[in-house]
Amino acid sequence: MTTSPTTTDDLVVLLDESGKAIGTAPRATVHTTSTPLHLAFSCHLRDDAGRVLVTRRALGKRTWPGVWTNSFCGHPRPGESFEDAVRRHAQHELGIEVSDIEPLLPDFRYHAIDAAGVVENEICPVFSARTASPAPVSNPDEVMEHRWVDVADVLSVVERAPWALSPWLVEQEPALRLLG
Repeated sequence: MTTSPTTTDDLVVLLDESGKAIGTAPRATVHTTSTPLHLAFSCHLRDDAGRVLVTRRALGKRTWPGVWTNSFCGHPRPGESFEDAVRRHAQHELGIEVSDIEPLLPDFRYHAIDAAGVVENEICPVFSARTASPAPVSNPDEVMEHRWVDVADVLSVVERAPWALSPWLVEQEPALRLLG
């Protein structure tokens, strides 16, 4: 027996300039050339060796396709806690369970425009989490490659080649320093 998704499964929480929820919109309609401010999150995943997972966005992604970025990111559903959203996206994008979810940059916000003119406009708290799973299984609709790397190596790329990374990863450099 299959079940149909609930009406909140693919909704994004819209925000006013102060960060207060003012409504919802279907995720597929939000990222455009005039993206409204909305709620999201980013997560930096660590393994037992202290390395961080970086991922390369799938070529089918609407924004920054093929670009290297943090472990995963997403949008919490209306009424969903950040912790539950982090767990859901870790499973969906990388096929893994996570633990020890902790905020790194709870007030992170960014605005960026990709080469196609699509705007990211998010209040996007940044978290760290741990996994004991050494070999994530990437969802090809989300992630085309992944690598476990030392935090110092990511910081070096942020410094030397920020153009090769997602703008939000570059702006999350303070979070990476907290991991190092």
